[in-house]
Amino acid sequence: MFRYIFLLLLYSSLTITCQAQQTDGEQLFNGKDLKGWEHIGPGKFIVEDGLLKTEGGMGLLWYTGRKFGNCVIKIVYTVTDNNANSGVFIRIPSEPKDPWQAVNTGYEVQIDNGFRHRQDDYHVTGVLYSLTKALAYPQKKPGEWNTMEITLDGPVTIVIVNGKKVTHYAEGQPVPKEKRWFEPDRGPRPYEGFIGLQNHDDKSIVYFKEVSVKSLR
Repeated sequence: MFRYIFLLLLYSSLTITCQAQQTDGEQLFNGKDLKGWEHIGPGKFIVEDGLLKTEGGMGLLWYTGRKFGNCVIKIVYTVTDNNANSGVFIRIPSEPKDPWQAVNTGYEVQIDNGFRHRQDDYHVTGVLYSLTKALAYPQKKPGEWNTMEITLDGPVTIVIVNGKKVTHYAEGQPVPKEKRWFEPDRGPRPYEGFIGLQNHDDKSIVYFKEVSVKSLR
């Protein structure tokens, strides 16, 4: 019953907003197929009713067209429950051959609103996973659409979720030491790199309806 209500809200929202939404950036997801993208690792992404949907994991769907820097990456997504785990990868220096390469050489902008993380400001939606402390907790309730804007401005990364700043980080700022084996390697990231979306596990279902990029220069 819950899943039916969730999907009804999801598709009703999509129908209403798709006609009204205007985007002045370059669309990287065409709403039809995975053209321009490549998946690596376990699980997969599928296109369902014009949306990207995560299935299983942990894998990575990355955009093969080119690297991105000095731009704003706009992601519009929703989750099926607060524990749904995903992420947006940025600044990956070379074509990733497996998901862990993206983890350890790029940054993951986290998507996870789980209550289990409420006492850990470094592992919630909008942070650079395990590296930066959340400035706000703006992710909406499951079934509602969230807008994440990731600004790559030279060495600076700014993440705004639903109009509220969660991260403002410049290369070279101090970060916490690694505490868990799955946290990323520390060290500098390039000013531009490949980007991707994470499918995390069987229980984490996340839908994406927009991935777009707008240049700053």
